[in-house]
Amino acid sequence: MTSSRTILIAGAGIGGLTAALSLVRAGYRIVVAEQADQLSDIGAGLQLSPNATRILIGLGLEPRLIERAVVPEGLSIRAARSGHEISFMPLGRAMEQRYGAPYWIIHRGDLQAVLAEAVREQPGITLKLGTRLEDLAVHAQGITAHLQHAGHIVDVHAFALIGADGLWSVTRERLGETAKPRFRNRTAWRATLPATALPASLRRPMIRLWLGEDSHLVLYPVRAGKVVNVVAIVRDRWSERGWSAPGQRDELLRCFPDRSWSGEARDILRLPERWTKWALFDSDRIFHGRGPITLLGDAAHPMLPFLAQGAAMAIEDAAVLTDCLASHSADLQRGLRRYESLRAERLRRVQSAAQTNGRTYHLSGAPAFARNLAMRLIGGERLRSRYDWLYDWRPE
Repeated sequence: MTSSRTILIAGAGIGGLTAALSLVRAGYRIVVAEQADQLSDIGAGLQLSPNATRILIGLGLEPRLIERAVVPEGLSIRAARSGHEISFMPLGRAMEQRYGAPYWIIHRGDLQAVLAEAVREQPGITLKLGTRLEDLAVHAQGITAHLQHAGHIVDVHAFALIGADGLWSVTRERLGETAKPRFRNRTAWRATLPATALPASLRRPMIRLWLGEDSHLVLYPVRAGKVVNVVAIVRDRWSERGWSAPGQRDELLRCFPDRSWSGEARDILRLPERWTKWALFDSDRIFHGRGPITLLGDAAHPMLPFLAQGAAMAIEDAAVLTDCLASHSADLQRGLRRYESLRAERLRRVQSAAQTNGRTYHLSGAPAFARNLAMRLIGGERLRSRYDWLYDWRPE
């Protein structure tokens, strides 16, 4: 395979697949290497704000995504103990009118499936499953990647490598990066339920967020409203790697005691029989590449989920990377460094905002009372406008 217009992407997650679709439209040949044998349905729900949906729509994916996504009416923020609503942030039509693109909630597996389907339809993209990046060599013509597949090493020659291989990126390690993502003493638990398992009052297409001491709970519909995604965040010392370790319901319920949490919230937590969990990591830095190699998504900028922007930032990365390579087609490395430079400030701001939300969500006592009062006084419309910088973003 000629390397002159070939880009190798390590990882077929949201960022890697979006980058493949975006780059092939710019005239590149793409090889995507994914270590999993199949693209599974594992994962939680995702919130896709307008800064991400406008990119996906631009890739022609709206008809497929809208069949599986839900457009939420709004975000209802509630107090854990009383269950009373603190503030309501309008989403739905209000978001599209303000930012020119919709706000969607979708299951991660559904988004990945749509992206993979579109990738397989592109003759300029080769998707290699069960294929792991083992090592690489940089030379004057680009890179030679040594990929392991079915017990054999296969060499792929490309003029660039994009590491989109997640939190524990092999690409980042091969670059000699010794700094690791930092465990944040929190664990996220997830489960899904048929929407019919919930009382009618909780079936409206909304995002519900309960704020409690050292914990919070999120509930919203996915899969065209047929399924409800439940995510509970708790303070924890458990820090194992992975995205789907089994969790015991009784252990989770101990983190949501009835003295601190409303009966409605605890009833929700009792419903799922099967829970999985993952430890939360982030970083205060942005990991960059060098030479003909760069990083994208969690490989470059691990972040906490408290701004619901992990997938959106990977999607943004893909769009900016494509623009930069198209603008510097005669100087690949200049294009890659331009991409990294353009992304740095925004990514740091998003990382910082997510960390701030994590602290704010888990307050107790007088600070929690002050937070709730401030949210009521600000109101949902003004609360949303504080994120204009986030949602109204477009590639330059």
